[in-house]
Amino acid sequence: MASQLICSETQSRVSSVLNRDVKQFGKKFMFDCNEETCWNSDQGDRQWVLLEFPQSVKVSEVKLQFQGGFSAKACRLEGCRKDGDFTELSQFYPEDNNCLQSFPIQEAPTVDKVKILFENSTDFFGRIIVYSLDILGEKTS
Repeated sequence: MASQLICSETQSRVSSVLNRDVKQFGKKFMFDCNEETCWNSDQGDRQWVLLEFPQSVKVSEVKLQFQGGFSAKACRLEGCRKDGDFTELSQFYPEDNNCLQSFPIQEAPTVDKVKILFENSTDFFGRIIVYSLDILGEKTS
């Protein structure tokens, strides 16, 4: 059965933060379960989120909640083992709205890191706003 893979030991990185204001728009706000807070990227193409899990995982689902008008038109999920190169696991196409959206991932291999690339933002300047991000799947040994 799939469970939440993001935990307090999961390390995260993002491509950018709006005006470098991590206190107001930092990456931690994607994981705090608070509807009032969010990660807000700075402008520019190809924004991304990188997650490194404390143990190997198999991803079965990605859940994202964007702010309408600041979502990605296309997303690419990549994964790799600890010291390996990233390979594409899946592509998905979010709707431009405020709803929590779910994207099943078919037959993903075991990985230690995942990277979500946000391509073609609906915002003219390329900004992405994510209120919630969750990765579901199973931990492997």
